[in-house]
Amino acid sequence: MPFVWTKGKFGLRICMPKLTQTLGPWCDLGNGKLGSQLSKYYKLSEELVAGLPQFASFHQNFSPQIYSWLPWQWAGFSQSTRYTYVIEGLTDHETIFKNLDSKTRNTIRKAKKVLSVHSDSSLDNFWLLNSQVFTRQGLPTPYSYDLVQAIDEACQKRNQRKLFFAADSSGVLHAAVYLIWDENSAYYLMGGSNPDLRSSGAMSLTMWHAIKFAGTVTKRFDFEGSMIKPIERFVRGFGAEPMAFHSISRTDSRLLKTYQHARGLIGR
Repeated sequence: MPFVWTKGKFGLRICMPKLTQTLGPWCDLGNGKLGSQLSKYYKLSEELVAGLPQFASFHQNFSPQIYSWLPWQWAGFSQSTRYTYVIEGLTDHETIFKNLDSKTRNTIRKAKKVLSVHSDSSLDNFWLLNSQVFTRQGLPTPYSYDLVQAIDEACQKRNQRKLFFAADSSGVLHAAVYLIWDENSAYYLMGGSNPDLRSSGAMSLTMWHAIKFAGTVTKRFDFEGSMIKPIERFVRGFGAEPMAFHSISRTDSRLLKTYQHARGLIGR
């Protein structure tokens, strides 16, 4: 079980790395009976919990393939359910397009009349569009350009990433999508759009091109979900199926518990 940690004023924090949707345990359970597989999984999970260093707080989002979090509950961890959205079977573009809701289909058709999608622009231009999403909301970008650049270099070495840009006839970039993939799935890692050109439908058009391309390199498309209502509504419009996964946490530091409780009281 890989984990990322950082040291805070309350002690060691095991946390999710930026731009990573899920971690959690991975176990080879073999091909035996379900009961035997579960017994093995529970035993291995208990060993993983016991092997963790002493921490002030723990938080990981488990892969959707980890359907049982019982060993973690037995060890005093808490759980909340989160969702991603997935399109399975990417080769039949006609059926996938029919499964889009009517508003999304019409937006894509409208955008195709005035925009084209290409992959010829730079990571710097992608970063500009991506960071504008947060600037528009008055928020700092929650990750650095150096991190994005490091991820990009690693993915390029493996030939497992592609950028998609929607531009008008003047070459002005309206929106962009950053796609990565492995042998099982493609993932919508990041995106961005020009806040002054959001009505062009560029984001829907660019996403549609990314979905079609994903079918040439892997088996499914994972939007990486969101609990934010407008984003959830946008990805749901592509006819994707919701897929639940576990978000697991535990706070061991008494000082941190007191601090979190005080913040909750102040918030209320």
